[in-house]
Amino acid sequence: MKTTRLEAFSDGVLAIIITIMVLELKVPHAVDLAALKPLLPVFLSYVLSFIYLGIYWNNHHHLFQATEQVSGGILWANLHLLFWLSLLPFTTGWMGENGLAATPTALYGFVLIMAAIAYYILERVIIAKEGRDSLVARALGKDWKARLSVIIFLIAIPLAFLNSWIAAALYVLDALLWLIPDPRIERKMEKRDE
Repeated sequence: MKTTRLEAFSDGVLAIIITIMVLELKVPHAVDLAALKPLLPVFLSYVLSFIYLGIYWNNHHHLFQATEQVSGGILWANLHLLFWLSLLPFTTGWMGENGLAATPTALYGFVLIMAAIAYYILERVIIAKEGRDSLVARALGKDWKARLSVIIFLIAIPLAFLNSWIAAALYVLDALLWLIPDPRIERKMEKRDE
């Protein structure tokens, strides 16, 4: 099976996730700018989650541009990733509504680490299907950024109970690491097309 149906389904799910998140931004009843102040934590958590979803969408797109075929295992691994990403609206809203309280901030990090692990599993399932000499396998290599993300989350989650603002800063730091799209797959695809 080609990758187009999987990509279209994933794009649709991510679009719905973003839509659900933005619906959490409640319109204030007052008309002055001061009415927006209580919404600031919710808005900032929305921005962070929107960036994370954008990072996943971008990398997912590149990953499946380099993937030749989809198997049942790849479909399930992709659904596993989408499951964890679909929890972002809940944890985003809970964290934002409670001004970065410890438990919601830690749970947000837990969802982020599980999404990172699910994405890693998806990569490994694709490599298992396509082989160690496949474009995906050659492009991903050691994947140090993915490992660093897991370490950041493992530090941030328990830290949320000591200082949730530092934990949130670590989540922002991790997003900044991934903000520039990962060029490895694009470079390998360009070399293949030459």
